[in-house]
Amino acid sequence: MTDSCLFCRIAAGTLPATIVAENAHAMAFRDLHPQAPVHVLVIPRAHVDSLAAASDAALLGETMALAAEVARREGVADSGYRVVTNVGRDGGQSVGHLHLHVLGGRPLGWPPG
Repeated sequence: MTDSCLFCRIAAGTLPATIVAENAHAMAFRDLHPQAPVHVLVIPRAHVDSLAAASDAALLGETMALAAEVARREGVADSGYRVVTNVGRDGGQSVGHLHLHVLGGRPLGWPPG
């Protein structure tokens, strides 16, 4: 955990968040500024700067599996959803902790942004 990391503080329970799912290695909570009717962030509990810095395949698998579970729980698994991770400044990453956006509940256009 990094004390200055917003998502590490949420994972530690020192900052509030609306938790929708969790497992031993990852947790999911509602985005404060949703871009779709379903917009949930999924983070590993351990601090990882971004996908570019990730090296633990098991941790990545647990995080992705939780994203799929969120889609099922939120009722968008059958209609479709998007899982996005932004990497680096040009990729739109705004928090320096690996996180997946699970977006759904409406048609999602392509290309994004």
